[in-house]
Amino acid sequence: MLCRNQIDYLPLGSKFMTSKIYENVVGACDDLRRWIEAENFKGYDPYDALNSPLLRLAGLGQKWPRIAVIQAMKRSPINFRPLLLVKKGYNPKGLGLFLGSYAKLFATTGDEQARDRAFELLELLAKHRSPNTSGNGWGYNFDWQSRAFFVPKETPTIVNSSFIGHALLDAYEMIGDERFLQMALPIREFLLNDLYRTVEGDKFCFSYTPIDQTIVHNANLLGASLLIRLNQYEASAEGRAAALSSLEYSMSYQREDGSWWYADTDFQKWIDSFHTGFNLQAIRYFLDLGEANGHTSAYKKGVDFYADNFFEPDGTAKYFHDRVLPEDIHSYAQAMVFFSGMGQGYKSLVDNTAKKMLETFRDPSGYFYFQRRKGKAIAIPYIRWAQSWAFHGLSEYLYNNFPKDNR
Repeated sequence: MLCRNQIDYLPLGSKFMTSKIYENVVGACDDLRRWIEAENFKGYDPYDALNSPLLRLAGLGQKWPRIAVIQAMKRSPINFRPLLLVKKGYNPKGLGLFLGSYAKLFATTGDEQARDRAFELLELLAKHRSPNTSGNGWGYNFDWQSRAFFVPKETPTIVNSSFIGHALLDAYEMIGDERFLQMALPIREFLLNDLYRTVEGDKFCFSYTPIDQTIVHNANLLGASLLIRLNQYEASAEGRAAALSSLEYSMSYQREDGSWWYADTDFQKWIDSFHTGFNLQAIRYFLDLGEANGHTSAYKKGVDFYADNFFEPDGTAKYFHDRVLPEDIHSYAQAMVFFSGMGQGYKSLVDNTAKKMLETFRDPSGYFYFQRRKGKAIAIPYIRWAQSWAFHGLSEYLYNNFPKDNR
């Protein structure tokens, strides 16, 4: 385990002074890890209503009834899934986030058990790849319906595949085993061959899945960032060109204040915290690799917008730029992931956000809540949306705050 008493393992005379918040994050990470492992990485999801044979019938195979049953289950503070015959399952995106988190724990402390867990998750990801896909791609373990389109289970998405790809590359860099890299490289084939492209001049936007043509900026930027990162391990002129072109597309839609709409359809024009964080993290991959340096000032403007508009002084993470509710674990976790890698200038923001997340979203048994609405928690322990994201945020915080000299 990471060990909540990790400070005891630091060399005598270490100048590193642990903070109370750091110790609390260690304890929370340890407890969550025990909870996740006891569940064997399986669980429910806010959007898995159509895994119920009863609710599939209620959905009538139509858009709006499907949306109604999904939203009703998502918003309910009571978990009706066992009664509705919904089974716990492996969610590929959750598996990918768990994998990246264990790799960071191994890199932070040298914990061999964390390394072993990473290999278990690699095997699970291999088993749960989407079928009939170029290269490697991953979807969800349930059908889902949005206002934009319907996606059958196992349909690979650019978001899932990109998050998993980044986790695989993190594991390769931190653990050093070629198997992680070999699982990641074929994702490029899926991105380049299976997705639609909306073209504007010499720029284009990737679609969300192979069966839709929607324009979603965080999805497009996530795919672009994985392509540019893969290029450092296996050069591809086509892959690099696609990464830069899709980056240019979404950068051309950045608003004057530094923000992005979630998407540019009339019914998707909102600005939320964690998708803003996804956009900026994707751009940071380019800049860290010395690519697209012409967007440095736009990136900084985006970071300022993110930091200035989504966080209250007490650490509360807002969902939207202009209102708090619903409070969502994603908003807290993504803030920890992104800003903990930004250095001392954002330490207060990160620490306040982490403290608030531990105080208001952590269950005494170790897992994390999904949302808080008007002060009331939706405390169902969703495996992907809540547990994998909380673990991702906590492990990233520890990785970035643990002194490198003591690794």
